[in-house]
Amino acid sequence: MQELKETDLDPDPIVQFRRWFDEAARIQGDFADAMSVATSSPNGIVSSRFCLLKSIDQHGLVFFTNYNSPKGEQISENPHVALCFFWSMLNRQVRIEGAAVQTTEEESDSYFASRPRGSQLGAWASHQSEVLMGGRGDLDERFQELEKLYRDKPVPRPPHWGGYRVIPTMIEFWQGRADRLHDRFRYKLRVQPNDWIIERLSP
Repeated sequence: MQELKETDLDPDPIVQFRRWFDEAARIQGDFADAMSVATSSPNGIVSSRFCLLKSIDQHGLVFFTNYNSPKGEQISENPHVALCFFWSMLNRQVRIEGAAVQTTEEESDSYFASRPRGSQLGAWASHQSEVLMGGRGDLDERFQELEKLYRDKPVPRPPHWGGYRVIPTMIEFWQGRADRLHDRFRYKLRVQPNDWIIERLSP
């Protein structure tokens, strides 16, 4: 059974997260990048769904979505979000809280251009989370029309589709241990950027 000691931790939580993420990607493989993304409306209605982490840098963690989706609408009203990763093969969990801000158009364009063509067309065809009044046939018909429209040219990024960067203010690392005596360490951001305090939490 693995343990986690404070002496194992990097002073920078992003560096520590990269270590754990890279290990999870190597050992667990598929969907190591899957994370729960929780958002809430101004009046406290909370929603959660899984998204895929697409990049990490010193400023935060990036995922992409439809800005007109319920998550996008909630983020525009209340930028505070929570992320959660769980890697069962390592018995590890990471919780992250922070603010979500849109990535630059250049970042969104670059990632969109790297996506499979079918996914690019799907971003145009799908009005994410809206009711399909005509059933699946309406969606398939829109997709086929887009295939014809962009048959011989690149698919541009929809203006309503792009990235969010979650800028952390709290990151908690949880290592499962026997008898529910888990190791938990929380990084909390103080007033200055990159000034973190590390605290051990009771399981």
